[in-house]
Amino acid sequence: MAAAPDDFGAFVPGHRCRLAPLASGPLDGLAFAVKDMIDVAGEITGGGNPDWRSGQHPAADSAPAVQRLLEAGAALAGKTVTDELAFSLEGENVHTGTPVNPRAPGRLPGGSSSGSAVAVAAGLADLALGTDTGGSVRVPAGFCGIFGFRPSHGRVPLDGVIPFAPSYDTVGLFARDGALLEKAGRCLLEDAGTAAAPRRLLLARDAFALADPAAALVLRGAAEGLGAAEDADIYGGAAADFREAYRVLQGAEIATALGDWIRQRRPVFGETIAPRFADALSVTTDDVLRWRHWRQTAAGRIRDMLPPGTLLLLPTTPGIAPRRFLRDAAAGDFYAAALALTSVAGHAGLPALSLPLAELDGCPLGLSVLAGAGQDEVLLAYAASLRMPS
Repeated sequence: MAAAPDDFGAFVPGHRCRLAPLASGPLDGLAFAVKDMIDVAGEITGGGNPDWRSGQHPAADSAPAVQRLLEAGAALAGKTVTDELAFSLEGENVHTGTPVNPRAPGRLPGGSSSGSAVAVAAGLADLALGTDTGGSVRVPAGFCGIFGFRPSHGRVPLDGVIPFAPSYDTVGLFARDGALLEKAGRCLLEDAGTAAAPRRLLLARDAFALADPAAALVLRGAAEGLGAAEDADIYGGAAADFREAYRVLQGAEIATALGDWIRQRRPVFGETIAPRFADALSVTTDDVLRWRHWRQTAAGRIRDMLPPGTLLLLPTTPGIAPRRFLRDAAAGDFYAAALALTSVAGHAGLPALSLPLAELDGCPLGLSVLAGAGQDEVLLAYAASLRMPS
């Protein structure tokens, strides 16, 4: 196997943007990286696609998420590779190259925040910003063996972020250490408050049933090791509905946000990405109306399961990272199974984090934890309290 590049392919090729901290604060002496879907003042936000990049101008201002980390004392170490316009969970990019997973070099890093996860996992940055719409922070965190945090929808501003599916989009965070994740996460959140320790851990039995048997066994053991003793069902026997609702509703929002540009510019997308955009532009109004109502009902039911003090545990992904490179049926199978797991938080606007608590065949496995809407501080404090495997 060829040696990985010095930066593991994490950073956008060419010019490396760097910024000094704007103030002294809790993140003094630390460095962070930024997914190339998020604005940095003076830099073009390329979105992982040359056709998109060619039509952009340097950002006048940094996104609030970037600004907050700079004002907390952290320095910017560079912008990171993203899957094309964030439409992937795999981590491949035919234009900029696919970052190398430091924990499993022959396997995918996970996407679409692939470069940010790799930068943190490889020790090239202490922290990194990504975006998570349908799992794009949690999946690469799980594959690369680090912490990945998706906030409640609306807790971190989306200004200065390329819109994808705005009712699902969030700006998330990577770290190798739970205590650092909490410290930086609190810097990002609007009006960060106090956090009480959780009193009840639910294990999503039907979500574990979607994982590969060997992965499910390992992850269930990790969940029980945390104290999860009570089983719960989240899908109501219809996990496929979570996938289909996400496909339709995300697709409709993508069509609104990017459809005109796609039709006019006719960009060149990679072979696994192009069909996804074509599908998004084919969503009908009747489908949207049906699944929008479904989402409201499902979100209410999931939120009712998570009153203050309750956390829900489920696999981050169906198994370990697939081998490079996914094609055809393999890509579809992985994508469908992963979305059934990751879409739960998105449909209900919940905070979620992937914990690096397990391994299988020498590869990382992530265990996800969800909390009630707005209970982000509880999740961050929980991550900081964990004693991680040595």
